[in-house]
Amino acid sequence: MSLHVTILPGDGIGPEVTEAAERVLAVACEAAGIGLRTDHELFGGAAIDATGDPFPEKTRHACLTCDAVLLGAVGGPRWDEAAKTGGPRPEKGLLALRSAMGLFANLRPSRLFPGMEDASPLRPERVEGTDVLIVRELTGGVYFGEKTEGTEAASDLMPYSRAEVERVVRVAFEAARGRKKHLTSVDKANVLATSRLWRHAVEALAPDYPDVTVDHVLVDAMAMHLTTRPARFDVVVTENLFGDVLSDELSAVVGSIGLAASASLGEPGKPGVYEPIHGSAPDIAGQSAANPAGAILSAAMLLRHSGDAPEAAARIEAAVEAALGQGLRTRDLGGSASTEDFTKAVLAAL
Repeated sequence: MSLHVTILPGDGIGPEVTEAAERVLAVACEAAGIGLRTDHELFGGAAIDATGDPFPEKTRHACLTCDAVLLGAVGGPRWDEAAKTGGPRPEKGLLALRSAMGLFANLRPSRLFPGMEDASPLRPERVEGTDVLIVRELTGGVYFGEKTEGTEAASDLMPYSRAEVERVVRVAFEAARGRKKHLTSVDKANVLATSRLWRHAVEALAPDYPDVTVDHVLVDAMAMHLTTRPARFDVVVTENLFGDVLSDELSAVVGSIGLAASASLGEPGKPGVYEPIHGSAPDIAGQSAANPAGAILSAAMLLRHSGDAPEAAARIEAAVEAALGQGLRTRDLGGSASTEDFTKAVLAAL
């Protein structure tokens, strides 16, 4: 078996965490008898500097012709400042990547690792047992709707079609079937027309999954529940903006956004994109201070969803858990371990 991965290091700490993840991925693939081939392409701010485009054609071609993409992070103050005078934003590359690859389902797991209770801002009895998968719709809603810019008035449309909702909700139902068979749909149906469409689509699909319990929660209530009783949830499905916010909140609940991985998937058989959900953190870039766990766990998701290698994925996840179990903490977790320290501990556990 072979696996061709395109790596997009991106900006800030992106190159450091993807380098760590690539090393771990190589060891896991070798042990599993998987022939790993990687190439590296420009993306985000680094691509703007080199080509003027955050998602150049060479990178686009590489992403569309590989088996999977491993992404670091994009953006930084330098490009934000340039955007004020009409320069391209690195984040536009992310939207273009998702659109070009047809990535409509973003899977963001958040699990409290054993021994990490003290890293959560919640009391141990509140956070204990938290293991939630958020399935976020990724190519619709307000991020992709028509926009009107202005300094006196502005608008962002939030369009959704029934088909867009149904396809991501089916992904969430299938995920729930493989877990605790409990699906929570999050919307704002008491205010938003798109949320009423969303809720109607979920209810219409529910009879196809009689073994899955479904409930609906308004997004503001869900934000509260994730800080008061997060362990009651299993799989959560929601639209683009709500999923972006709630998954970041939940990552902090279980310890740190630095631990959070993600998989962005499209139709079966198409390449997915795997990335930590943290930002580029330019303030610590180049200091070996970043937590590589999110990127390493994203590599595990890559093996599970694009490499058809669940055993190899589980080995990586167990190695990360072992490193954390040794008390190794990077700066975001209140410790002093470097990116290299943590990576070496994971490799040793492998």
